[in-house]
Amino acid sequence: MNILTLENVTKGFGDKVLFQDVTFGIHEGDKIGVIGINGTGKSTLLKIIAGIEETDEGTIVKGNGVRIGYLPQNPVFEKGMTVLDYVAGTEQERMLDIVKESEAKTILTKLGIFDFDQKVDVLSGGQKKRIALAKVLVDRYEILVLDEPTNHIDNEMADWLEQYLNQYKGVLIMVTHDRYFLDRVTNKIVEIDNHTLYSYDENYSGFLKLKAEREDMERASYRKTQSILKTELAWMMRGARARSTKQKARIERFEELKQVERPREEETVQLDSVGTRLGKKTIELRNICKSYGEKTLIDGYSYIVLRNERIGIIGANGCGKSTLIKIINGIVTPDSGEVEIGDTIKIGYFAQENQHMEEGGMRVIDYIRNVAEYIETAKGTASASQMLERFLFSPAMQYTPIEKLSGGEKRRLYLLRVLMEAPNVLILDEPTNDLDIATLTILEDYLDSFSGIVITVSHDRYFLDRVVNRIFAFEGNGVIRQYEGGFTDYLEKKKAEEKSITSSNNKKFEGTKGNNSDEKKSWQKNREQKLKFSYKEQREYDTIDEDIAKLEEKIAQLEQEIAENANQYTKLQELMEQKEEAEQALEEKMERWVYLNDLAEKIAEQKKNG
Repeated sequence: MNILTLENVTKGFGDKVLFQDVTFGIHEGDKIGVIGINGTGKSTLLKIIAGIEETDEGTIVKGNGVRIGYLPQNPVFEKGMTVLDYVAGTEQERMLDIVKESEAKTILTKLGIFDFDQKVDVLSGGQKKRIALAKVLVDRYEILVLDEPTNHIDNEMADWLEQYLNQYKGVLIMVTHDRYFLDRVTNKIVEIDNHTLYSYDENYSGFLKLKAEREDMERASYRKTQSILKTELAWMMRGARARSTKQKARIERFEELKQVERPREEETVQLDSVGTRLGKKTIELRNICKSYGEKTLIDGYSYIVLRNERIGIIGANGCGKSTLIKIINGIVTPDSGEVEIGDTIKIGYFAQENQHMEEGGMRVIDYIRNVAEYIETAKGTASASQMLERFLFSPAMQYTPIEKLSGGEKRRLYLLRVLMEAPNVLILDEPTNDLDIATLTILEDYLDSFSGIVITVSHDRYFLDRVVNRIFAFEGNGVIRQYEGGFTDYLEKKKAEEKSITSSNNKKFEGTKGNNSDEKKSWQKNREQKLKFSYKEQREYDTIDEDIAKLEEKIAQLEQEIAENANQYTKLQELMEQKEEAEQALEEKMERWVYLNDLAEKIAEQKKNG
């Protein structure tokens, strides 16, 4: 059943048409990923669906009672609001909806926000994005429209958000560059390509297959058309005269065939591996320490970066990832320790925020020419203008003021500027934020052939698996641990470690139980003269098996309720607390059972021996 429909919608800005005469229906149960190259109108499409932008032509038909929640790419907040006021309403409003307040706190905690009374004004851009995400998740909508929801969240948060959205009963429409996220959450992909919307009833992997098939069919159809056109052209060249109705119809068909356009090959960013020679000495970190106040980010860290190494840095938000790469790049000074950089090292730093991009009328081409007019590539010398064309900036766009570019186009332009510096060490801080998937794919291919060092901070699991061969994980209290392989390899090793620790703890617990039993036996020996149950012990001994059975049954029931309420986070929290209390009670009962049975055996032995 359609709950929202776009009918013959056209939208553009100035001379630039984003999409033209598109019709598209959104159905119950849809979880849609919107993809396309930066600047094709993905965010604009979301705004039109959310009612933020008007169409130039066409209409939006929405079902009765359908409410839409919208997460913008760059949310704006009123000054003076606290986190909880923004997400769950004022204190007076929360009094009327206590459940909402509890759910808000749960979701905020999952997204790494713990101070609910803090003013939103003083928070970082990433924290603000997560708070805006929390609000749209807490409010109950039939359609969620999310623009880059995975930006500024770490891997653990991304896992949680995946689970939440998979259990969400309403419709989801989102733009994201996270390909694992698209694969695991969506059941439909909408691609904006050449002013047209293409819809695929598949997740991202399925979309790639179907798109390839569609493009093959378009090319085959075009080849067939060209073959017919060749025959018709030969007929025309023989001097056919437009005397009969049949001849006129054939001439008209010939004119139509001439108008058929060649299938447009998808535009992609073309990167040649450019860089300068890397000497033997690279980058050496010696006993680096860095703290802010009482919070230790890095504690005595040492490492020598190897030639051509590919390092991925991961960890929770605020743990010190960006601080580490800023120390390497000389932007931040460590409290102690030193960084030694080899003489031939030339660092290209791709920061989270676009650098040197003054928007006071600076044109696209000037932004690149300020770095280099020409650059040596693997295929020879290329001018700034030629490199811009390879990055999908047409000659006309090159003279456009930067301020008129979309957020993604600015990121693509900034990336080109970094590469135009011809570095031999690339330091990338969250490079996947706001870059389209096509650009990311080509960047990954470029990094394969890059003859230098790559150090990247990223929460994008796909990008890490694709690019890096070593993971540095921030694990708290200033500790950085090294894992070989990509992100999936790291996850498998962590799970194996946790399993081993759990197994070891269980063995220790069994040993402790044995020690406790030994202690109790020793204690019982010292009170040999008693060797009988007290009244209270006797009653407890008579009922303890039944008590244990009831607790085990209660835990099983709670586990079933937890599975049934997996998407009701307030209820889920209550059930988890109840289960934890029941498990604690069961553990205490089991300990008591060991003691009482041991005492019962001693009493029986004493009676037997007279």
